[in-house]
Amino acid sequence: MRNLVRRVRSVAPLSAVSAGLISVMVGVSSSAAIVFTAAETAGATSAELASWMLALGVGMAVTCVGLSLRHRAPIVTAWSTPGAALLVVGLDGVTMPQAIGAFLFSGALIALSGVTRWFERVMDRIPVPLASGLLAGVLLQFGVGLFTSMEGDVTVVVAMFAAYLACRRWLPRYAVILSLAAGGTVAAVEGTLDLGGVRLEVARPVFVTPEFSWQVLVGVGLPLFVVTMASQNLPGVAVLRGDGYRVPVSSVVGWTGAANMLLAPFGCYGMNLAAITAAMCTGPQAHPDPERRYLAGVWAGVAYLCVGVFGATVATLLAALPSTLVLATAGLGLLVTIGGSLASAVGDERSREAAVVTFLATASGFTLLGVGSAFWGLLAGVLTLVMTSSWRRRTRDGATDEARVPAEG
Repeated sequence: MRNLVRRVRSVAPLSAVSAGLISVMVGVSSSAAIVFTAAETAGATSAELASWMLALGVGMAVTCVGLSLRHRAPIVTAWSTPGAALLVVGLDGVTMPQAIGAFLFSGALIALSGVTRWFERVMDRIPVPLASGLLAGVLLQFGVGLFTSMEGDVTVVVAMFAAYLACRRWLPRYAVILSLAAGGTVAAVEGTLDLGGVRLEVARPVFVTPEFSWQVLVGVGLPLFVVTMASQNLPGVAVLRGDGYRVPVSSVVGWTGAANMLLAPFGCYGMNLAAITAAMCTGPQAHPDPERRYLAGVWAGVAYLCVGVFGATVATLLAALPSTLVLATAGLGLLVTIGGSLASAVGDERSREAAVVTFLATASGFTLLGVGSAFWGLLAGVLTLVMTSSWRRRTRDGATDEARVPAEG
C-alpha cells in the first residue's frame, strides 16, 4: 500500500496536477465564449458546436501529453484565442464546409513552418532579455487582474490572497490550489457559485467535408495562420525558453499543425503553443524540480480531454464560475513567473531599454492589421536594440578615436 501511494505521488504530484488543471480552467473560461461565437458565426448547429469542443479538446490532449512525455518538458498547447476572435468577423457569410477548408489550409501552413524550420530560425535570433520582456508583457494583464478583480468581489479575492500568502510561508507548493479552494468556499457561501444548472452531456464528433474557396483561404485561412504564429506560438516559445526549456521548436510547432489538419473536419480551427496558461506549468509553482514539471503538461492534457469529451457541459460550468474567481486564480498562479521575467528582462544593462520597450508595447494589448501586440512589441524591441546598439558603437568608437588624437603643443 505504501509503495502504491509513493507511485501515485510520483506520477501525480499535487502541485503538478493542480497547475495543469488550473491552466486549463483559466484558458477555457477566459476564451470559450469566443470559440462558441465563432462557431455560431459559421452557422454551426448545437451538435457541430459540441464537435468543435471535442476536436479541440482531443487535439490539445494528444499534443500536451505526447509532446510533454516526448521532450520531458511542460509543453502545453491551446486553441488560438486571437484566431477565434478573427473568425467571429471573418466567417460571416462563409459556409461551414468553406470554413473547414480554411482550417485545413491554416493547419497545413503551420505544419509547413515546422518542417522548413523557418520559425525556429527566427526564434533562435531573439535575445533572452527581449523574450523575457515579451513574456512579462503578455502576462501583465493577468497580474494586474488579480487586484482589479477586487472591484467585482473584494471578499473572494482578499480571502484568496490571504490564503496564498499564508501558503507561500508554510506550504509554497500548494499555494495556488489552496487559494482557489478558499475563494471557491467564500463564493459558495456568498451564493455567487451555483453549480445547480450544470448538466453532464457527452459530445459526439460531426464530420464536415471541406470545400476550398480561394477567397476564403486568403481571407480567413491565411490571416488565421499569421495570427496563430505571431500572437500565440511566438510568446509560447518565449514562455518555454524563459524557464529554461530548449525544446525543438520546429518539431513541436509541426506536430501542432499536423494535429490541426487531422482534426479540422471535426471543427478544430487552430491549435498552438500556449503562453499565459503554459506559464502556470513551467514555473516552480508546478514542481520544485524543473525536470519533473513535464507532469503538469501531461495533466493539462488530461484536463483538456475531459473538456473535449464533455464539451456540451463546458458552457453551463463556465456560467457557474464567478469571473473574479478565475481572474484572481490566474493572477496568483503567475506572480512568480512575472517576477522572474521582469528580472531577466532588465538584468542586462546593454539591452534593458529594448526589453522595456518590448514589455510596454506588448502589455499595451493593441492590435494592428489583425496581429496582436506580442508580435509588434517584439518588433519594436528588436528595432530599439539595433538602433541603440549602433549608437553605443558609434559613441564608443568616437571616444576611442578622440583618445588617439595627440595633444597639441
